[in-house]
Amino acid sequence: MSPVRVAFVVHVMQVAGAEVLVRETIRRLGGRIRPTVFCLDAVGRIGEELLAEGVDLVCFHRKPGRDWRVSQRIAAAIRERGVEVVHAHQYTPFFYSALAKPLCGFRPKLILTEHGRHYPDRVSPLRRAVNRLALDHLADAVTACCAFSARGLCRTDGFAGARIAVIENGIEVDRYGPPADKDVAKEEVGLEPERRYLIHVARHHPVKDQKTLIRGFAAAVPDLPGVDLLMVGDGPLRNELEALAVELRVPDRVRFLGIRTDIPDLMRAADAFALTSLSEAASLTLLEAMASALPAVVTAVGGNPEIVRHEQEGLLFPRGDAAGCADAIRRLFRAPDFAARLGANGRARAVERYQLARTVDEYYKLYARLATS
Repeated sequence: MSPVRVAFVVHVMQVAGAEVLVRETIRRLGGRIRPTVFCLDAVGRIGEELLAEGVDLVCFHRKPGRDWRVSQRIAAAIRERGVEVVHAHQYTPFFYSALAKPLCGFRPKLILTEHGRHYPDRVSPLRRAVNRLALDHLADAVTACCAFSARGLCRTDGFAGARIAVIENGIEVDRYGPPADKDVAKEEVGLEPERRYLIHVARHHPVKDQKTLIRGFAAAVPDLPGVDLLMVGDGPLRNELEALAVELRVPDRVRFLGIRTDIPDLMRAADAFALTSLSEAASLTLLEAMASALPAVVTAVGGNPEIVRHEQEGLLFPRGDAAGCADAIRRLFRAPDFAARLGANGRARAVERYQLARTVDEYYKLYARLATS
C-alpha cells in the first residue's frame, strides 16, 4: 500500500499529551504515512523538532475569536498536498477542519480525537446543536483517549455515542521501570538514599490542583518523618505553591525541581506518585509512573479510575479532599509491602495495556481503512 497522506491538526505543537502522540505517530509510522502538521496558533517546541527532522508543517497564526479564513487556508493546504485523511486533535482543530472539508469537495476523510475535557465540562446549547446537526456528520471517525472523554463528547458535546471508539493512550513502557538498586537511582539524580520520595509531575496550573496535594502532604508529614515531596514542573502557580509550602511549615519537605528532562530517572528514584487533578483524561505521567512500578495516589476523576483501580494499582480519593489525600499518602508509606504490590500491579498493567506501539498501530489501521473506503 502506498503511504497514506495524513494531515494532523493541533493548536500548538507544545509538550502535551496530544502533541506528543502526533510526534510519535509520525516518527513510528515512518514511510507508511506522508505526514503534514497543521498548527492553528503557533509552531511550539515539538513543532520545531519536527521541522528540524524535515516534517512538513504549516502554521496558520489564527487571530483571536473566530478566524473564518483559517478553514479556507486549511482547505487550500489540503488540496495542494492531496491529503487523504485529516486527523484533528481536540475540538477547535476539528471545528476548523470540518468547515474546510466541504471546500475540498468532501474528499479528505476527517477524524476527531478527543483528549482531555474542560473543567467544569459545559458547552453552549448552540455548540451542542451545531455538533449534533452538522459537525458530527462531517466526521468520518470519532475517537477518544479514554471512556471518560468519549462520554463527554456524547453527553456534553452532542456527538453520537455509538460511533465513538476508544483508542487508549500509550507510552514507551520500556523507557520506564523499577531500578536495579533504588539507593543508586536516588544518588544519580541528586537525592538522599536514606529518604523516601513522593513525586508529582505536571504543569503548575489550577486544574492540576497541586494545593490539595501540598495540603494533604503537609498533614501527613508529622507521621512520615523520612518522606519528601518532589514537585516536578513549572507554571503560573509555582510562586503560590511555594508560598503555601512555607505557610504550612513544610518548605524543607517540598522540593520544587522545575522542568526536568530526566523524568524516567526521577521516577526510578521515587517511591510513590501523586496526581491530584480536578479533571484528567488519560494522563501520560500517570502511565509513566505505573510503568516505573510506583504506587499511585490519585483523584477519582475523569479517566483516572479507568487506569488506576482502587487498591489494585493505587489509591483513589475525591477531588479537593486534602484529608483523603493525606490518608492515602500515609497508607502507602506506612505499608511498604502493600505499596510494592500496588506498584508491581501498575507495572504489569502498563506493560499489558498501555503500550505506545499499540496505540499508534490502531491509528494507522484507521488511516488505512479510511483512505481506501
